[in-house]
Amino acid sequence: MSRLPTECLPPDALCRERWPGEGHALDTSPSATAGRGADDEAAAGTPLAALDGATVRLPRLGSRAGEGAQIGPFGLRLRAGERVAVLGPSGAGKSTLLRLLSGERAPDAGAVRLDGRPLAAWPLPALASRRAVLPQSHAVAFALPVELVVSLGRVAREPDPGQPRIVAAALELACAGHLAGRRFDTLSGGEQARVQLARVFAQLWDAEGALLLVDEPLAALDPGLQFELLDALDAYCGARGHALVAVLHDLNQALGAFDRLLLLRRGRLEADLPSGREALPALEALFGIGLRGVDDGAGGLAVVARRGPAQRDAATGPPADTAAGPPA
Repeated sequence: MSRLPTECLPPDALCRERWPGEGHALDTSPSATAGRGADDEAAAGTPLAALDGATVRLPRLGSRAGEGAQIGPFGLRLRAGERVAVLGPSGAGKSTLLRLLSGERAPDAGAVRLDGRPLAAWPLPALASRRAVLPQSHAVAFALPVELVVSLGRVAREPDPGQPRIVAAALELACAGHLAGRRFDTLSGGEQARVQLARVFAQLWDAEGALLLVDEPLAALDPGLQFELLDALDAYCGARGHALVAVLHDLNQALGAFDRLLLLRRGRLEADLPSGREALPALEALFGIGLRGVDDGAGGLAVVARRGPAQRDAATGPPADTAAGPPA
């Protein structure tokens, strides 16, 4: 796999001002990446990541072997350069899907492949250079310096003479350069999230066409910083051709920054569709709400959510003529 120079991104450009992300070499439009058929897949070659009937069984307390909740089966193809948002109600299986893709959770049935190779067959150092994971939890057991936490993303690359420079650049890109020299356990939740984002930036900094998996990466951040870091993720992955798969709860982030949506409910993949206005009916059905699409003033789409029928009934109670019971 060819390497990109470590200077390919201006390290603090996104924290100073919006950077348009020069260097995007791949066509990541929905028409180029989502909904490919078998002929398209054959022409495009081996996908970056693939799930073929991958299934996880979650046993319940007291259940016998083979019983309990099932997540999947999933059939997916992910290609370098894609921006994929994973959406669904709480408990739908979104984080479990990411664990399957990362190799943290082996499937109980089916297969998961990276670069055409079974994920379980990858040596850990080689796997660390092809995929990085940002989980929901940012806890670190010890009082480590911020720079050391970020450098953990580079442990599989020894010797790594460029590590100090890459760590500093990754912190700047994550809008966390000012946290250098601090202890991780003294940081706020939002600051810890930015440092952990810098860690995965550092991990794949000098890779090309790799897989970045992030689970609710912006949940603890203020709105302005969410925009900055969405831009940082887009520019970082675009310059390197990385695929980005993100578990999100914010529909506007999903529609505004991603080109493909995976909709999960009750452990099943209900839809795999391009992002955009055409996805609104499927999102309404997924969450049981109403959505109104509006122009965001910059040529993009924003959505306003409103209660669906079930939520309206729960909020207003029974009709007035039946609330007091039957007439005497």
